[in-house]
Amino acid sequence: MLTAEQLQSIMPGLSAKRNGEFLPFLQAAMTEFAIEAPARAAAFLAQLAHESGQFRFMEEIWGPTAAQRRYEPPSSLATTLGNTEAGDGKRFKGRGPIQITGRANYGRFGDLLGVELTSDPARAAVPDLAFRIAGLFWSKKGLNELADRATADAFRETTRRINGGFNGLEDRKKFYAAACTVLGVSEVPAERGLPVPDAAEEPAFDRGYEAIRRHVPKARRRKTPPATRKTSSGRAKADTRRAKTGSRKAKTSSRGKTRKVAAAPRRASSRSRVKTTAAGRSAAATARKTAGARRSKARSAAQRRKPARRKS
Repeated sequence: MLTAEQLQSIMPGLSAKRNGEFLPFLQAAMTEFAIEAPARAAAFLAQLAHESGQFRFMEEIWGPTAAQRRYEPPSSLATTLGNTEAGDGKRFKGRGPIQITGRANYGRFGDLLGVELTSDPARAAVPDLAFRIAGLFWSKKGLNELADRATADAFRETTRRINGGFNGLEDRKKFYAAACTVLGVSEVPAERGLPVPDAAEEPAFDRGYEAIRRHVPKARRRKTPPATRKTSSGRAKADTRRAKTGSRKAKTSSRGKTRKVAAAPRRASSRSRVKTTAAGRSAAATARKTAGARRSKARSAAQRRKPARRKS
């Protein structure tokens, strides 16, 4: 039987107080659902450690977030979860170390465990029932048989059956490695172990999380421009466009250079040349007249300064 020391070694983040409070109910559930064998216990405890944050979270934290609002009717997710009354989303939120969600699942698990859960859903987070819920799901989902294989592939498939994917796989594997060491489980070589069942052989036994995953709104797909589509025709079109663009740029560039070169040797028009010549002639004539007038004044002044000749 699992001891407090073994549990603490597998989940070092578990407080001593919670270890003492939870251990008797965990042991009872593992016995009830035949999870006591070391290989089964190692896989079970590793998955619970990740799913519940080492038993820190025994129920879903309620916002409500946008995703949690979809638990409420009317919505397709609420219908799948069996939530028919206002407030059912919060009332039947996820609870347990492996959470169950939705009115329909609370009713089904309660019936199988002989407990009335729909009238008191909060009981699903109380340790005595929470671990029984986890054990029931583990057993009905065929996870004991997978755990018996004690291979990495089998543990990966166990993760998929619980999570619907492989979220947190590396964290789960760390807990699994620790649990195998503590409980003395040695991995069976893959080539010698039994083949891992495929999805077609998975027992149908949902807990609510599967419906939540299926009803995740699809993100809007961005339309890829034709020029960037990775197809042969798309690449050909893109190349053609680039070639045309390049030729237009080249033509534009060559025309620009021609205009610049042609602008340098431009001559003045005949009309402007006539205007320039007339203005030059007028200025030259004015200058000559001014110079002539200056010379006349100079000669007159010189003559006045000469002494008069005496008559003999």
